[in-house]
Amino acid sequence: MEWTLSTPTPSWLSVSVAAALLLLLLVWVKGRNGSAKRRPPGPPGWPVFGNMFDLGDLPHQTLYKLRSKYGPLVWLQLGAVNTMVVQSANAAAELFKKHDVPFCDRKVPDALTAFNFNQGSLGMNTYGGHWRVLRRLCSMEFLVNKRMNETCDLRRRCLDNMITWIEEESSASLARGGLGEVQLSRFLFLMAFNLVGNLMLSRDLLDAKSEDGSEFFNSMNKILELAGTPNVADFLPFLKWLDPLGIKKTMVQDMTKTMRIASSFVNERLQDRKSGKVRAKKDFLDVLLEYEGDGKDGPDRITEKNVNIVIMEMFFAGSETTSISIEWGFAELLRHPHIMKKLREEIDRVVGPNRKVEEADMDNLPYMQAVVKESLRLHPALPMLLPRNTMEDTEYMGYLIPKDTQVFVNAWAIGRDPDSWDDPLKFNPDRFLGSSVEYKGQHFELIPFGSGRRICIGFPLAHRVVHLALATLVQTFDWEFPGEMTPEKMDMEERLGLTLRKKSPVKVIPKRRRVFA
Repeated sequence: MEWTLSTPTPSWLSVSVAAALLLLLLVWVKGRNGSAKRRPPGPPGWPVFGNMFDLGDLPHQTLYKLRSKYGPLVWLQLGAVNTMVVQSANAAAELFKKHDVPFCDRKVPDALTAFNFNQGSLGMNTYGGHWRVLRRLCSMEFLVNKRMNETCDLRRRCLDNMITWIEEESSASLARGGLGEVQLSRFLFLMAFNLVGNLMLSRDLLDAKSEDGSEFFNSMNKILELAGTPNVADFLPFLKWLDPLGIKKTMVQDMTKTMRIASSFVNERLQDRKSGKVRAKKDFLDVLLEYEGDGKDGPDRITEKNVNIVIMEMFFAGSETTSISIEWGFAELLRHPHIMKKLREEIDRVVGPNRKVEEADMDNLPYMQAVVKESLRLHPALPMLLPRNTMEDTEYMGYLIPKDTQVFVNAWAIGRDPDSWDDPLKFNPDRFLGSSVEYKGQHFELIPFGSGRRICIGFPLAHRVVHLALATLVQTFDWEFPGEMTPEKMDMEERLGLTLRKKSPVKVIPKRRRVFA
């Protein structure tokens, strides 16, 4: 008798998925026994899926609420991914002081493996030789104090351009019959984007009116949104090849555009070098192209593809995190007019009426410094930093944390840790006056940039830009709310992507109060 396929049979795909789910269920059951008893406490989860559906749209807030029940360490099972969340200054100190190396790897979202982005980047790279080379180049060539001091005028110019754009937009709004309001976040991002463009490539890439550089800008914005989109393939790895939400496919499309544009910048520079065109001052692209290894650690050179990736990453990190940190700080000042008034009085007293505030003034503006610290305490740009991954089984605070565990440090929760801060939910810069607490990674109650070997490499630049931008906005304009908006009505809700943005961007009316020659 000849057999025929006259009745439906399970497809290869459905059989594969069913087998994978069964395997995952067995792993989950096994994980409920034995060493699981030595893991930190955490909420119960569903079989197979664990706590995947429990975190909501703002997981940093959800996890913060769990601390009162489970303590400073919370254990989650996100599908097949073991996850630990650190939520107190003491627990963070234990991690960064004693376990920084075994917890030093990265857990990479599947979307950021497109084009092997993670293998060429600084932030998402595996802990090893290539990462150490990029880290060393950034810290010694790009963000060292000497280079930062040499580029003070550049930062001032970018901020002056931003002030011009704000005034032009306000005037245009009035001409259209509006109230003269501006959406501040747009101009903050343009300023930060051009600042990175000058440090990396010695050029402005965007203007408030022109279309130049807009394709690069738009493609990068899409990549940032995709990188922060929850992806089931990150929690159920057997689905990565299927890409069920299409996130990686879309990421490849947008990253193709961005890589092409970044490559054009690199090729242009390579042609200049071939023709003998000499630059008066090196920028970071020159540093990347001229790198030659020492034969001991890392690559002998950085490939052109990885140069493109580093350029993209610097724009991601430098533009987004800096601009939203400024916006959150300014929003808090708008909500608290008495704090804005006190800050303006300090700036006017120290700087005087006849010149612009400069970076060199910041050491003499303690209240300005306190405002920035307080804003970063409540509004870290990356609320749970970047996810770490354990490289080996580790004894940590009496628990056994297995190899390949994802580790989140909830900097948002630590900034609200009642064991570290009095009245932690209140915006009160005065708490930092006379305080030695800094955010450079040594005071674990305030770690908006992280700590340890993988502390954010860009924090020296962000430190300077956030202070100067806020001081400039406060010194240059009086600010009014449009319509019936009041400080009490300001929406301070959050929207989480790769970074923590305001859900409702700041819209205000600028009134010029200082005109400088």
